[in-house]
Amino acid sequence: MKQKKIFLLLNGEPPKTLPEFSDYEIICATDGAYQFLKEQQIIPNFISGDFDSLENLPKNIELIHTPNQEFTDFDKILQILFDKGFKQIDIFGASGKEQDHFLGNLHTTIQWKEKLQLTFFDNHSRYFLADKSTELTISKDKIVSLVPFPKATNIITEGLQYPLFKEDLTFGQRIGTRNKSIKNKLKITFESGELFIFINH
Repeated sequence: MKQKKIFLLLNGEPPKTLPEFSDYEIICATDGAYQFLKEQQIIPNFISGDFDSLENLPKNIELIHTPNQEFTDFDKILQILFDKGFKQIDIFGASGKEQDHFLGNLHTTIQWKEKLQLTFFDNHSRYFLADKSTELTISKDKIVSLVPFPKATNIITEGLQYPLFKEDLTFGQRIGTRNKSIKNKLKITFESGELFIFINH
């Protein structure tokens, strides 16, 4: 049986379009993002955080207090989901607003890459940390960007307008933004490093 995914909302720019919640087994949010769900009349299974930003704590929702300031709210809620046995998590609200939070979220994603499958969605794109060999089915003419964090080596791509063949990308030197899909199938492989793939809606 296919495992249902987890919907996680962070306190960045909220989604303009909500997904189909029947696809998700659990709906959860950090405390700063809860207000958006409340306004949309969506009741999450739980929220986590230090709750300093909530004036009236909800009575009908599980509250998981995570006051440890050594970790971000994102990292702490990932730990909760991992401890509950979940692996596949769709994340909304990870970008927009303060961009240091966005970069921090990418950093956290790399830390969890061996334990969780994280896919991000914002109002412009979906993005994720690529495996060493990644195959995608997408529409033609989608804008696809390859962003190393900070470096990825020996990259080979198939299905992009501007292909790479055993080439390196390094943040601050060369990155692969604003490429375009020319086929419905993309294949991207690389040898070492970390590589994020962004696909515009």
